[in-house]
Amino acid sequence: MTKRKWLIMAAVVVVAGLFVVFSLNRGTQAQHFTAKIERGDVENVVEATGTINSVITVQVGSQVSGTIAKLNADFNSRVHKGDIVALIDPALFKGALLQAAADLKNAKANLEAARANLGKAKAAFVQTKADYDRAVSLANEGVMSQQQLDLAKSNYEAANASVDAAVANVTQAEAQITQKEAAVEVAQTNLDYTVIRSPIDGTVVARNVDVGQTVAASLQAPTIFTIAQDLTKMWVYAKTDESDVDNIKFGKTVTFKVDALPKQTFQGVVSQIRMNPTTVQSVVTYDTIIEFANPELKLFPGMTAYVTIPVATVRNVMKLPNTALRYKPPMATEEIVGLYKRYGIEGGEEQAAGDGSATGDSRKPTGAQNLPRAPKAETAVVWRLHPDNTMEPVKVSLGITDHAYTEVSAVLKGQLKEGDDVIIRSVAPKTQALGGIRR
Repeated sequence: MTKRKWLIMAAVVVVAGLFVVFSLNRGTQAQHFTAKIERGDVENVVEATGTINSVITVQVGSQVSGTIAKLNADFNSRVHKGDIVALIDPALFKGALLQAAADLKNAKANLEAARANLGKAKAAFVQTKADYDRAVSLANEGVMSQQQLDLAKSNYEAANASVDAAVANVTQAEAQITQKEAAVEVAQTNLDYTVIRSPIDGTVVARNVDVGQTVAASLQAPTIFTIAQDLTKMWVYAKTDESDVDNIKFGKTVTFKVDALPKQTFQGVVSQIRMNPTTVQSVVTYDTIIEFANPELKLFPGMTAYVTIPVATVRNVMKLPNTALRYKPPMATEEIVGLYKRYGIEGGEEQAAGDGSATGDSRKPTGAQNLPRAPKAETAVVWRLHPDNTMEPVKVSLGITDHAYTEVSAVLKGQLKEGDDVIIRSVAPKTQALGGIRR
């Protein structure tokens, strides 16, 4: 019993000693958090936010001022081209048309009077001309005095002027008729404008007035209805960053989601990239138009769409997490430069002085998505962790990224294979610098 007791006590002391040694050793080494090098697919996409709109939206307004007398359409009403959707009180416009018609009749009567005066003036002209001709003949024979001849000539010329004046009055009366006819047409047009018709086949998506409300069209036409032509075929206006425009191809199939149906994914096709830029706080975006079918009318105009546009895809490639590309060992710059030189990696001074290990890092946020970007077809240095807790830098060539993983297109310096651990984060002891570098 005594021997067994001593054996148990010895075992306890050994275990305690091993625990203390392990704890002391653990406290002098950095703790590394790693991720596995995987093999799989990488899909580079452009993420954008857009708004769903109908292909054609028409704002139906009033060209005349007045009081809304009747509304034949409401929200979500289906209308056809030519349908009467609203009526404006026509009383004032009917009165204006009657007045214009009366003015036209008066102008026509004035024309008849002017023509009668023209006939009278022509008859007087014929009489005075005959009198003048006789006076000339008698004056040549010495029977009529020169004073009488002058009087006959004066009457003849006055009659001729009266004819010209009568012709002018007829022309003026004809012009008055044309003017009054135009006034009648304007009055009739204004009366016709009190009947508001739908210009297209579509669905009423907005009604802005009520019966009894007065609309004023003095400065601009007030909008009464907004009609969307065909809600079974709609567009997404996606705001895409200027850096992504070159990667988006026409006819590319895209997917998008909406908040109303978060579990359902919709498909569309890129039909247009509009060249009109939008600049907000020095961020330039362009509208990418995406056509899609909406046969069940699940999507409404104005909904926010979260669009995913595929750019490039690679299959069954070695990929590493983007967090590994941003990792920097908690060492002094001189130590990192020394390790780069040891493993034959050039440009160590610039890479060690930077915030990350990627060369020519283009991971800047875009204005439309504000997502971090991994470098495209460039190089980076990742840190491989060995089983003995030592690490070595490995220089790789990068391909496309899906913003979570990046394709490893080639290993330039060092060794890296599927299943290896790469460091994504390290926690160094507070009292010591990172040690245990592989020699």
